[in-house]
Amino acid sequence: MKKAILFVLIGASLWGTIGLYVKMLEQAGFTSMEIVTIRVFFASVFLLGYMLLRYRKQMKLKNWKDIRYFIGTGIGSIVFFNYCLFASMAETNIPIATALLYTGPAFVMILSIILFKEPYTAKKGLALGLTLVGAAFAVGAFPSPDASLSTAGILLGIGSGFGYALYSIFSKFAFVKYDSLTITFYTFITATAALLPFFPYQEKLAILLSPGPLLLGIGLGLLPTAVAYISYTLGLFEMEASKASILSTIEPVVAIIIGITVFDDAFNGWQMAGMLAIISAVVVISKSRKRVKITARV
Repeated sequence: MKKAILFVLIGASLWGTIGLYVKMLEQAGFTSMEIVTIRVFFASVFLLGYMLLRYRKQMKLKNWKDIRYFIGTGIGSIVFFNYCLFASMAETNIPIATALLYTGPAFVMILSIILFKEPYTAKKGLALGLTLVGAAFAVGAFPSPDASLSTAGILLGIGSGFGYALYSIFSKFAFVKYDSLTITFYTFITATAALLPFFPYQEKLAILLSPGPLLLGIGLGLLPTAVAYISYTLGLFEMEASKASILSTIEPVVAIIIGITVFDDAFNGWQMAGMLAIISAVVVISKSRKRVKITARV
């Protein structure tokens, strides 16, 4: 169990470093959508190698029509939520964008009640309330509005939470036939196939292939994506998904530390209270959804 806990903490901590790569790639001249393309491409390469070495049988699709599930997870969720997250980081800062991303579990709860007729409970109501209050604190809406934060940045942050939630919703249909690793592999393959044709090769390929941006791109696709997911999944094999979900809340803590120490991002006491409220909501949702399979963060 100790090893499982370590694997989950490593995966979640690596997710928390995403902002470091995003900010540095932005400084190199890449847009939010271009960074999404870079991330999913390199992640696909590493996941392909991992699958070929260890899980070749799980690469086989049972029916080619099932690709529709991965269009949902890959384009409807991964492309959308990564773009919103990275753009929100550019408009606000890493701590606030990460806090808003963690509204995702609340969106999962709401969508599951609407789409899958899951029962509404007092715990779910508490979690939703904590999320709303936490989001308000995190974006500086209370005790007084923060004029320095753009409306676009806040909406993009909330959009990232909604896009993150869509991954769980689309995956629920795919779980009928496929396991989590197969779903994630084809999610990234689909996202890569959708984005690569639109990458501005003439303008940005030379920049990407220069030593600094190339290492950042490889690092983004490898560490906070492929390695983080594999590590988190290994931990899930030996513990309840609800416990792993709670442990994964170390991600925003790491993101806050990086944002404040590396990029001098502002993050006051009210915003910290908002982050803690959102994390508390994640804990409440996790404990109220023990019988529901929770997908890994990607």
